[in-house]
Amino acid sequence: MSKGKVYLIGAGPGDVGLITVKGMEAIRKAEVILYDRLANPKLLEFAVPGCELIYCGKLPHRHILRQEAITDLLVSNALTGKTVIRLKGGDPGVFGRVGEEAEALAQHGIEFEIVPGISSGIAAPLYAGIPVTHRKYGESFAVVTAHDKSLDGKPLLDWPGLASGVDTIAFYMGIANLPFICENLIKNGKPSDTAVILIQWGTFGRQKTLQGTLATIAVQATAVSFSNPAITLVGNIVSLREKISWFEKKPLFGRQILLARTGTNQSELAKELSDQGADVIEFPKWNKVPAPIDMHILKNLDAYCRILFTSPESITDFFTVLFEAGIDIRSLKAELFGASVKSAKALNEKGFLADTAEKMRPDGRLLLVGDNHLQEQQLAYASSKYGRFDLYITSHKKIDEQFLPIFERMLEEAAVDTVIFPSSLSVKILMQEGINANFIPRELLDRASIVCMGKQTLQAAAEHEIKPKAVLANPTKAALLEHLINSKWG
Repeated sequence: MSKGKVYLIGAGPGDVGLITVKGMEAIRKAEVILYDRLANPKLLEFAVPGCELIYCGKLPHRHILRQEAITDLLVSNALTGKTVIRLKGGDPGVFGRVGEEAEALAQHGIEFEIVPGISSGIAAPLYAGIPVTHRKYGESFAVVTAHDKSLDGKPLLDWPGLASGVDTIAFYMGIANLPFICENLIKNGKPSDTAVILIQWGTFGRQKTLQGTLATIAVQATAVSFSNPAITLVGNIVSLREKISWFEKKPLFGRQILLARTGTNQSELAKELSDQGADVIEFPKWNKVPAPIDMHILKNLDAYCRILFTSPESITDFFTVLFEAGIDIRSLKAELFGASVKSAKALNEKGFLADTAEKMRPDGRLLLVGDNHLQEQQLAYASSKYGRFDLYITSHKKIDEQFLPIFERMLEEAAVDTVIFPSSLSVKILMQEGINANFIPRELLDRASIVCMGKQTLQAAAEHEIKPKAVLANPTKAALLEHLINSKWG
């Protein structure tokens, strides 16, 4: 058996968009991914279905996998011929122990590549409005570990050199040793009024900062229970923050959203919310397989006067089936409709003059197109709404159970303040797979701001005794963004 290949990849500091193109390409072809706590779990959604995901995360005093075990997994999986990804937060060469892992791979004759990433020591300050160098404030910059392998964990550093020879210093994971760091810098010549900023979860929407000086920051951090993961930036360059802070000015910065998910495609809504500064957790993650082709229906498409698509994905899947079956779309004589504004728009983008289901006339033979959730959960509603119809199932979806522990960790580290239900089905799914399965606490729905997109979604929420804060009469992405930007939470 030929050996596989290992990619040692820097995932960047948190913002999914900050991973390199090369890193993303490797994720898309991986068979096994070993990932750290600080690598954004959303990156794992770009892996192919069936890719094995192994959590290597480390918390203070609670290691999931020791370094030796991680290295052994890299070697053993590569020796079976698999493409293996080691996904590390930030840059793998900056306190990422990539040298140890690469050395072990080389010893076993395993091919590997090291893919650099954006280091959090540079990115987190930039997202806080602080470049780490500036001709006026700082022409030298150092990255320093804030703990080491000693019994007390206090780093043995060149304190005189750091205090007098470096303008700006980024300490990684330095909260526990903050008093020790400040004391030694002051003792070795750094002015006690030197500016300091702590940046927690840098580049995430939940990014938090705390600003002070070498004389005050340790007490300030204790008072507010500031914790890792964090970068401690020391230097007068911190003063630039007042002029060029940009990320924290985004309209949804700080908002942490749980978006109920019914589709397998990448969500445009989730991306737009993230672009506006929010942290977005999409639940759940789905796997999809094509349904058997129903040639009886396909050969008689000209018999239908109306075709109603229940989701954008069902549209793509349906026309893919037509092409693969050798059926010309010009054989369609029916008027086409989408069950939502989003579905109607997807039809329009394919060149069809389509409208929403509300505009559909009640006469003429109807074909309903959707996935297996339509078959299982919505037929009774469809019968009462549209009368008799034929049904075409495009695909079968099921929860990707491998992602459940990933979501659990995401929810533990987030403080969700907003829950968005885009559709009535999304309410049922979140209740069934999240709340009723004791995976998501019911209290979350009681304390968060609930937003229902449309009247049908409101009705589904009421059936589960969910009380929304807002119901959008116009269930569009633009209307949702306007509501969230203009509303308060917390």
